[in-house]
Amino acid sequence: MLNTLSGRLSDILKKMKGWGSLNEKNIREGLRDIKLALLEADVNYKVVKEFIDGATTEALGEKVLKSVTPAQQFTKIVYDYLVKILGDTTHGLEVGSGGISHLMLCGLQGSGKTTTAVKLARFIESKHNKKPLLVAADVYRPAAIQQLQLLGEKNGIHTFTLDKEKPVRICKEAVKFARENSYGAVLVDTAGRLEMDDEMMRELESIKKAVRFHEILLVADAATGQAAVKIAQGFDEAIGITGLILSRMDSDARGGAALSMSHITGKHIKFIGTGEKVDDFEQFHPDRIAGRVLDMGDIVSLVEKVQTDFDLEEVKKLEKKIKKASFDLNDFLDQLRQLQKMGPLENLLEMIPGMPKKTPVKVDEGELKQAEAIINSMTLYERAHYKLINGSRRKRIALGSGTTVYDVNRLLNNFDQMKKLMKKFRRGGPPRGNALSSLMQGM
Repeated sequence: MLNTLSGRLSDILKKMKGWGSLNEKNIREGLRDIKLALLEADVNYKVVKEFIDGATTEALGEKVLKSVTPAQQFTKIVYDYLVKILGDTTHGLEVGSGGISHLMLCGLQGSGKTTTAVKLARFIESKHNKKPLLVAADVYRPAAIQQLQLLGEKNGIHTFTLDKEKPVRICKEAVKFARENSYGAVLVDTAGRLEMDDEMMRELESIKKAVRFHEILLVADAATGQAAVKIAQGFDEAIGITGLILSRMDSDARGGAALSMSHITGKHIKFIGTGEKVDDFEQFHPDRIAGRVLDMGDIVSLVEKVQTDFDLEEVKKLEKKIKKASFDLNDFLDQLRQLQKMGPLENLLEMIPGMPKKTPVKVDEGELKQAEAIINSMTLYERAHYKLINGSRRKRIALGSGTTVYDVNRLLNNFDQMKKLMKKFRRGGPPRGNALSSLMQGM
């Protein structure tokens, strides 16, 4: 997420930490570099100007210049102003605890609206304990209804459809259906266009008048740069949106524009999409995102994700096995499966403070699936006693998993390396530098 900007800002702040003291000259030099980094990342010029003006005034104050640790104070100022332009505080959904919550998702065609509707439905189901109903109100785009139905069905969420009916009628009937069938939330996936037009806005306004919505959320593609900001302003002026959802925040292209959206529109970013999978969806926390951008990590989000996706009882058992050096390929297989549930591993690694941004550890998820296939082709005895797997067994395992003996050898060698790293971990703390990269590559 915003790795290019994060790398630039990280380098600038590290350079400032190397200075013996801070003075007006090097503060202005550092802020000039930060200004260029923000502009290159496509952050809105007015936002950048406000950011730099405010940070300059505070950074030149006596509190920083006379501070015992001026570089740390300066970093704190940059962090605080970054949080400010991102929206200051976290804003959740207005769904309430009782009754049926009505939500409308709007946006241009190609913004990821349909996939986001399913992601949001899953979030409401798991976090708000409300049974969601998806409503297919995009009757224009070919296969839009089928796409929503397939995604909903895959994730256990019902989709309401009506053949040959207009969107307003579909929404009214969906609300009635939800009331009669004990649904807790109705999520309307509206039609988009390649660009904003009056006809689309009139239709959205008609749907808004027909249903009393608790939230009208604009789904905007973060990779579209400054255009996303203008789109948000246009939709807000036409129908009055209540919040923003940014899709494709995993893309680094022009993503800095996302930093401008809340500040310019006055509408809060409520969620971000960080990948194609339905679980690649996060509530937007300005302070945590600022921490990631400044390479401070986001341990809170990482812990929350681990608590959600990992069986904590199994984690405790695993910890005991590692301490007793009894971790085997059965345990490794369990961890591979749980890691795959957590989404792209690169997204998890960037939450760890100090992980490299310019040359991040790359984890091929195809290799994780290949490793799973290889272990599945072993007997339970072989998984528990991997050192006994000889040449003939390796040929059989390769044949059974559709891989090669080379692939089997590599997995076993990587696992052996991982066991050695765990031994070092028990003796002298967590592996660092190349050891950490080797561990992740080994998986």
